[in-house]
Amino acid sequence: MGEAGLDDVTATRIIVLDDDPTGSQTVHGCLLLTRWDVATLREALADASPLFFVLTNTRGTDADRAAAVTRAACRNLRAALAAEAAAGRAVNPLLVSRSDSTLRGHYPVETDVIAEELGPFDAHFVVPAFFEGGRVTRDSTHYLLVDGRPVPVHETEFARDSVFGYRHSYLPDYVEEKTRGRIRATQVQRFVLADVRGDSLPRLRALRGNACCVVDAEAQADLDHFAAQLREAAAEGGRFLFRSGASLLTALARLPPQPVPAEAMRQYVRDGRPGAVIVGSHVRKTTQQLERLLAVPGTAAVEVDVDRVAAHPAALLAEVASRCELAHAAGKTPVVYTSRVERQFPDQAARLAFGAAVSGFLMDVVRALPPTLGFLIGKGGITSNDVLSDGLALRASRVLGQILPGCSVVRCPPDHPRFPRLPVVIFPGNVGDEDALALAYRRLSGASDRA
Repeated sequence: MGEAGLDDVTATRIIVLDDDPTGSQTVHGCLLLTRWDVATLREALADASPLFFVLTNTRGTDADRAAAVTRAACRNLRAALAAEAAAGRAVNPLLVSRSDSTLRGHYPVETDVIAEELGPFDAHFVVPAFFEGGRVTRDSTHYLLVDGRPVPVHETEFARDSVFGYRHSYLPDYVEEKTRGRIRATQVQRFVLADVRGDSLPRLRALRGNACCVVDAEAQADLDHFAAQLREAAAEGGRFLFRSGASLLTALARLPPQPVPAEAMRQYVRDGRPGAVIVGSHVRKTTQQLERLLAVPGTAAVEVDVDRVAAHPAALLAEVASRCELAHAAGKTPVVYTSRVERQFPDQAARLAFGAAVSGFLMDVVRALPPTLGFLIGKGGITSNDVLSDGLALRASRVLGQILPGCSVVRCPPDHPRFPRLPVVIFPGNVGDEDALALAYRRLSGASDRA
């Protein structure tokens, strides 16, 4: 792998603390870490790629746990950076707290902890734009494109999330809401499209005291131009922290096109065999995509009744594993999905506990999948993270590229005890149109895109 992205500042590394594994959805060639001990972090700092991801999976936890995990990762990172410097390999870190482009996540908890452990910073930038997923920001208001129409995100289902709900799409108001008034909307510095597309260097150089800045972007070129100025200000000594969607990472890293095109990802499938799909996400888009996938020949529906997970887990696991084995033996791809009934919970803790129990069961299913599997698709951000860290027990994996916009493919290492070199698709819950999941399956199974 080449040294792309390292031509201006020797040993600059973009270090991404990612609250689920989907932040890699616009990049390739980099490492995803599901462990963050000092030795593993030092390996990533020495890697040739200009960036790497630490998958903290904090979006699946409560705020206290998110703070504790982020703090532990930051302290180990500080030790790893110090060890590299002592060994004569000093690294200039650009730190990114990557989270959901529809504004769900533990903000400002995570950026506060990063600032405490790795600061001080001159500014932190809120940059939620994610173009592959139809998320753009103009006049400091964040939108989701629905059938080509921009809808303020506070009017979407994501704003009604029972854990991360919010009332504002206008980012200065969102910041004031989430910080509970600690940062007033009037204190937030706005970089609107004219700023992003123009000369912002004087403003960037003048930032101090971890100023909160919100950034417009309607196209990748906007962030490419702005990131070039950010890098210049950072090279002059500016210390910046980012809370962003995935598109900013593309701009910061400046990677070349991925080596294997999306349409050719089937070459990574092991021996051309059928795979498996694990669906945990419950957002409406996932349900629509699931319905389209199950209509494609070669798939076999395997529904998991979530009401049985707590009551009869062993019997249910044996039943699901058997159905997956039979489907695989018949040359079909089992699609394992949780029952689509929307459940109500008395509080946030109950909802998170239920989600953890269901995810734990799905990971038992992953561990029981046939060892001759050709590929694996994880549908949902938290589900995908658990597949990598728990189901497959990977310490690190490398991103091969994207099979669809916003959907990364990683691969198990050749010495994996059960699934060596298995390609795994990280498919976020809220990415793609209704046919996207079916298209990813077709590309890996070898069927025509129009089959």
